[in-house]
Amino acid sequence: MQTVLRMIYPYQCLTCAEFVEDDFALCGSCWRDTAFIRGLTCKTCGVPLPGEDDGSQSRCDDCLRVARPWSNGAAALMYRNNGRKLVLALKHGDRTELARPAAQWMSAALGEIDPNTLVIPVPLHWLRFLKRRYNQAALLAKQVAHLNNLEFLPDALQRVKPTKALDGHSRDARFAALENTIHAHPRRADALNGKRVLLVDDVMTSGATLAAATEACMAAGVVHVDVLVLARVAKDD
Repeated sequence: MQTVLRMIYPYQCLTCAEFVEDDFALCGSCWRDTAFIRGLTCKTCGVPLPGEDDGSQSRCDDCLRVARPWSNGAAALMYRNNGRKLVLALKHGDRTELARPAAQWMSAALGEIDPNTLVIPVPLHWLRFLKRRYNQAALLAKQVAHLNNLEFLPDALQRVKPTKALDGHSRDARFAALENTIHAHPRRADALNGKRVLLVDDVMTSGATLAAATEACMAAGVVHVDVLVLARVAKDD
């Protein structure tokens, strides 16, 4: 029966609709055009670094210069070419099915994690949630938690102030715009106290949003925060 179904409805590439052998897969061309992050990376933000990975806690220039409130960070791919298309399709194109393969790529970048870690998404303000109808970070976080057998708490944080789109803004402007915009949900404070947390988002640019979310976690008594994103923006992007 499955063979007949595949003849009628063959698997298609996630981005170009070319036929592929497996569901939720990329064709060869799209795979080559997707900048998956491999090798040596900054252990704080996940950006690729030159050189060989020797297991040391390498840091990029930005993370050496800017204090990050979280401990470790990882990203699955670079926000360019096909990676950018995938992120935008998930975020604005109602392609919610992309969360499943994206979470698999993110889990591969994550590596080992404490089994007692609580997975929570970066929140959307309720006005933006009404417009978009879903939080792409929550879709990713749910799949990451499922793949890694971790507890998922979708409403641990809330965005108490709306912010405008920050594309093209400077680092300082991003951090200023996000100050005091994210708080722990009042009904989830006890669930966060004393916990280790994995914060999940779709894209990291300056790190301002993840910093605001991390600080909200720490204010609620979280003892350790790591971050995981689908895509990382680099300076040359």
